[in-house]
Amino acid sequence: MIKVVSKGFFYEDKIEEALKLYEELVSKTQKEDGCISYNLFRDIDDKSVLTMIEEWESPEALEAHKQTEHFTRLVPMVGKFRKNSELNVYELVL
Repeated sequence: MIKVVSKGFFYEDKIEEALKLYEELVSKTQKEDGCISYNLFRDIDDKSVLTMIEEWESPEALEAHKQTEHFTRLVPMVGKFRKNSELNVYELVL
């Protein structure tokens, strides 16, 4: 199992635009083969911080996701609304 935590620090005036793009990304991704979970979270104390937490059956499923039309189209668009981001990919150990 693979877990991905992608944290974005967004421009405050661009959050709503980003959320609209994320709606499509989440909806389509949750239907992909190998996707266990794919959800967007908002920081309780700082509304400009959005974090995608993903679980995938395998590294191959994650790689296939990165090649989908919706990922390659929407992720660069979302990136225009971010000041900065962090990405961590984890493998299950225990």
